[in-house]
Amino acid sequence: MLAALLAHGAFALDFEITAARAALLLATVLATQLVCGRLAGQPAYDPRSALISGLSLCLLLRTGSTALAIATAVITIASKFTIRRRGKHVFNPTNFGLVAMMLATGGAPGRAGAVWVSPGQWGNLAFFAFLMACLGGLVVNRARRSDVTWAFLVSYLGILIGRALWLGQPLSIPIHQLQSGAFLLFAFFMISDPRTTPDSRAGRILWALAVAAGAAACQFLLYRPNGLLWSLAALSPAVPILDRLLPGPRYQWAPLAGTEGARRKGATDETTVTRPAAVGAVGAVAAGRP
Repeated sequence: MLAALLAHGAFALDFEITAARAALLLATVLATQLVCGRLAGQPAYDPRSALISGLSLCLLLRTGSTALAIATAVITIASKFTIRRRGKHVFNPTNFGLVAMMLATGGAPGRAGAVWVSPGQWGNLAFFAFLMACLGGLVVNRARRSDVTWAFLVSYLGILIGRALWLGQPLSIPIHQLQSGAFLLFAFFMISDPRTTPDSRAGRILWALAVAAGAAACQFLLYRPNGLLWSLAALSPAVPILDRLLPGPRYQWAPLAGTEGARRKGATDETTVTRPAAVGAVGAVAAGRP
């Protein structure tokens, strides 16, 4: 799905990313996944998680420096293996890589030696927004995390409409603000990451509301672009707290063939085949794990 979105953007919407840059990003994330997986003791190599991050970087990352593009891809994948708590990622990898590099380079669009995100590159075509919403809906339902996406969408839309009514603006303004491919990419592919969302449904909904409020504060009070990315990065460390206050069954991944011992070794295997959380909880109890 992400590859189809990238192809549509590159060929139909003239995204500012060349085929060579896209190939470089994908090759870097795949190589970093291989190296980090070997260092973490993973018994098998699975490229699918890295491809998700790599394609997301192709859609969002913009920089005039090849070295910075490579560094962003490496940091994105390495964060999955290094920034963890109790077997879960603290940050969404793509979100962390982009925010870390924007902080490090200043994030000024078009400036030499900077990394930035171009949220308006998709335009406001209703057809493309609808396409992204449909494809993203399939993903979040497959990952059993549609509740956090819909909670975020409803709360963020409520904030935008409430602000428009308070300022006396027509409703066409908040609707226009939502007609962005970057917004839907965030809502359906980034905030819904099952490895970085709270375990319980109550925790996920509360967290989604907080991310929406934080994004609105960044955009309308601090006047910073990319408020969604900044809010998600700032509030991701709150997920372990929510897991402690509002416990729930841990999201589990079904292991690939030959990777049955990965969890026992504490590896960060992230296959895209899922099994119900209840089954994972029962298995964890049977194995004597919390």
